[in-house]
Amino acid sequence: MNERVDQAGWRSLPIGGAILAPGNSALYETGSWRLKRPVVDMEKCTHCMLCWIFCPDSAVLVTRGRLQGFDLDHCKGCGICAKECPVRCISMVEEATVRERA
Repeated sequence: MNERVDQAGWRSLPIGGAILAPGNSALYETGSWRLKRPVVDMEKCTHCMLCWIFCPDSAVLVTRGRLQGFDLDHCKGCGICAKECPVRCISMVEEATVRERA
């Protein structure tokens, strides 16, 4: 271990991961981490909103109680929405496949 740190103690270490101003994660686009993205078949969707309830990133877009799609700037591709969907209208598609089609 670093001799200087040993002498000064843990209090001399710089603080990491400090949030210096109040706010939330809306300003931080984390969708680039994703390997798979959710794709919804709107013909099958019953708008039960279980995907919205379970999404840990609040990335499910809803208007007037109806699923509109996904906020791909914040969706990390965990697949919880697809797993919880009772009618299986959400599928997780490889990000590379979607980019090739575009």
